Amino acid sequence: MAAVLDAIATGELLAGDKLPSVRGLASEALVNPNTVTKAYRELEHLGASEGRNGSGVYVTTEGSKVAKGIRLAETLDAFRAVVSFARCAGHEETMLGDVLQQVFGEGERGEQTRSRRPQRSKA
Repeated sequence: MAAVLDAIATGELLAGDKLPSVRGLASEALVNPNTVTKAYRELEHLGASEGRNGSGVYVTTEGSKVAKGIRLAETLDAFRAVVSFARCAGHEETMLGDVLQQVFGEGERGEQTRSRRPQRSKA
């Protein structure tokens, strides 16, 4: 589900794009098709996608906004948890700031690796 949300949030999947078939994505992600079905159902419940009988699952017009909002909230929660963990471990704020700048610099140079995301269906 996170990979689909990321693909929608970054514009790899646009409003109206068809998501990969359940079987195709399950095979690619090496998970049970029931897992993909549940994820697609949750994405639809959130408003990021909509199922069309006999046609497949498509990104909604609100999909990008929904995906960005969800992923931002999850990212900020994780970031806060990591900062709290680092503070508990006694790390200095300045050192953490330096690491953050370094990580952002790596992303700008394309050194940051991205997880595999589902691609638009060719149908």
